Amino acid sequence: MRRLFVLLAATAVCAPLAAQVTPAPKDSPERAQAQAGDVPDKFTPPVPAKDYDKREAMIPMRDGVKLYTVIVVPKGATNAPIVLTRTPYNAKGRATRTADSGSMLETLPLADENFVKHGYIRVYQDVRGKYGSEGEYVVTRPVIGPLNPTKVDHVTDAYDTIDWLVNKANLPESNGRVGMVGSSYEGFTVVMALLHPHPALKVAAPQSPMVDGWMGDDWFHYGAFRLANIAWLGGQTGYKGEGKAPSTGGWDDYDNFRDIGSAGAWAAKSGYAQLPYWTRMSQHPAYDAFWQGQDLVRLLVAHPSEVPTIWEQGLWDQEDMWGAIHSWEALKAAGKGGNNWLVMGPWRHSQVNRVGYELGPFKWEGDTAAQYRDTMVLPLFEHYLRDQPMPTLPAATIYNTGENHWDRFADWPLACQGCAKALTPLYLQAGGGLGFEHAATGGDAYVADPAKPVPHLPRPVNFEDGRWGDWLVQDQRFADGRPDVMTYRSPVLTRAVRVAGPPVADLWARTTGTDGDFVVKVIDQYPDVNPADPKMGGYQLAVSLDIFRGRYRKDAAHPSAIPAGVAQEYKFRLPTVNHVFQPGHRMVVQVQSSLFPLYDRNPQTYVPNIFYAKPGDYKTQTVTLLRGGSAASAVLMPVVE
Repeated sequence: MRRLFVLLAATAVCAPLAAQVTPAPKDSPERAQAQAGDVPDKFTPPVPAKDYDKREAMIPMRDGVKLYTVIVVPKGATNAPIVLTRTPYNAKGRATRTADSGSMLETLPLADENFVKHGYIRVYQDVRGKYGSEGEYVVTRPVIGPLNPTKVDHVTDAYDTIDWLVNKANLPESNGRVGMVGSSYEGFTVVMALLHPHPALKVAAPQSPMVDGWMGDDWFHYGAFRLANIAWLGGQTGYKGEGKAPSTGGWDDYDNFRDIGSAGAWAAKSGYAQLPYWTRMSQHPAYDAFWQGQDLVRLLVAHPSEVPTIWEQGLWDQEDMWGAIHSWEALKAAGKGGNNWLVMGPWRHSQVNRVGYELGPFKWEGDTAAQYRDTMVLPLFEHYLRDQPMPTLPAATIYNTGENHWDRFADWPLACQGCAKALTPLYLQAGGGLGFEHAATGGDAYVADPAKPVPHLPRPVNFEDGRWGDWLVQDQRFADGRPDVMTYRSPVLTRAVRVAGPPVADLWARTTGTDGDFVVKVIDQYPDVNPADPKMGGYQLAVSLDIFRGRYRKDAAHPSAIPAGVAQEYKFRLPTVNHVFQPGHRMVVQVQSSLFPLYDRNPQTYVPNIFYAKPGDYKTQTVTLLRGGSAASAVLMPVVE
């Protein structure tokens, strides 16, 4: 009864209110609007006035092919320099950070902000055969010659593009001077332009450029194939424009690639047999003429450029770790150190074009990427493109990752093979020890099982899980303690140890197999207790690591089976470091036989082409690392005072 009373009371209150609502007449504007709906026939928002003019041009090349080019000119510009980027990644998209913005600063990428603020003309161009450009696309198209029978390449395309841009009839706002900048593949196109530069190309900044795809850039590291890049090939060459790479399967790429087998088996399953570049690449697993002919280091030395060039590379670049440092070193050795500078920052791949306050859990001294753009690139471009004062740039500017600041060097490296300051052996010792003293003779054995490869990250591993960019600074304790990972530790350091240059892994080992890979990591192990940041206590930071395929121990171009049970030397250069191991820390070296699924698995039995290894080829083997005597395994460290 009480509920009924409340309901009747509520009805009594609401009824008078409802009675007060008078329906609108049938012909009233309100009723007509309600019947028409809320979406007008046309809605035109106001367009903000732009402080720039964006143009599109199809620039003709010498063979008649036209390349799609986006040109962004500041309003009212006169006598302005040009910055050019040639890309396979959609010029229209690269030149559009914020669509329909009236501000050139908001429209172009973050890395272009300095150029915008200083009144530069910014140009992006699709390479031939991609997106809006005509012609045929060839992955990292080789220079004209044995590998490229046509009469065009990225050298000629850059030349013809610059020639068009500096023609006053085409771009009257320019001052006739051009600089080139680009990262990764875009860095590769900068390097190609340096092989026969147009006279108007006055300065260049290749960033993490693809220079040698077999030795240590995108495709291989010392012969070990990088499965992580295989999806790029599907997305990049499967479509002229943007395309989706085939799915690898479930979430854990460790399982996906292990279950399928070889890289060739995965490619067959994913339809890669349709992709010409996959077929071409997989037929050249060794460092033969196919790869040597694309090695831009050799070409740069054969055709040294007079164009002032600032080479950039991240110390933890997970994609292109080889190109910039080796190009700079080779040009310096060829007598071109005066117009070439090296910058190595605490960055992942292409982070130099973003923000650089941190990498993984590590915080740097300010925005290191902005520091590079503000104090190195811009002043150099201003000098050569606008006659502003020449900046004071040392030969090499390299971030000190142990003391957290920039170091500036008149010469680099401070220690290396062949340098005045030789490398210092850091020996693998008995009982998992590590030190600069000679080791006692002996050996340490572990079982390497291709069915249980060592992951490069804690599982599950998915290349789209957000860890790809930071994986090189991953805490290596996840691998420490595995029976197939040999860990060697120094005592707790009582004084700082400074290393400045490229370490060299020098392993002596026996294996029961006839092939095998060797992964070497140089690690800074932090003190066990860190009161300010407890989770960093005991952190194992890899300051340098790489992988080497054993079949190439004698000759990268001519692989050979490893004699089972016979001691062999595996000697290879590791990525450059500029680091101080602080007192209270430990120096650590880890050795293992796989780094999966980043790199393909070695079957550990010799087969002609690992791309097409069969399931039965993958065999468990025992690897013994040798210590002491004439076969003393060590990492040769660039130790300096």
